[in-house]
Amino acid sequence: MPISKYGKYIVTKLKTPEFGPEFVTRYNAFATRILWMDENVVPGAFQMNCSWYLRTPAEQMSEGHKHDVDEIIGFFGSDPNNPYALGGEIEFWLEDEKHIINKTAMIFVPAGMKHCPLIIRRVDRPIFHFSTVTSGKYIMT
Repeated sequence: MPISKYGKYIVTKLKTPEFGPEFVTRYNAFATRILWMDENVVPGAFQMNCSWYLRTPAEQMSEGHKHDVDEIIGFFGSDPNNPYALGGEIEFWLEDEKHIINKTAMIFVPAGMKHCPLIIRRVDRPIFHFSTVTSGKYIMT
């Protein structure tokens, strides 16, 4: 069978960087990561990850951090008849401001802005989550 010229740009299997078994176990207790893309998965790609939040975690995992590049973070409800209803509640910090997200939302985080923690307060229906940074790797400072 001939090798596809552009098939290398299509990702259908989860390939994540090494987070360590403790992180993966804690994450899998409340979420299912769907796909991850970065320069290690597809050379030249920027970084993006997608997950379903399925339940409120017993232990929150997110700490405040910054990136040297811009980031966009999204939270989407899963009710096709009411796509703006998040079906849960997320607490999200931008610098020293706490925001409560209870509707479908995208958040732009400029390079250098401290953000998080991201606290999943309630999950009534699965919440689709993604984040993307404009560099080839997800690097926190």
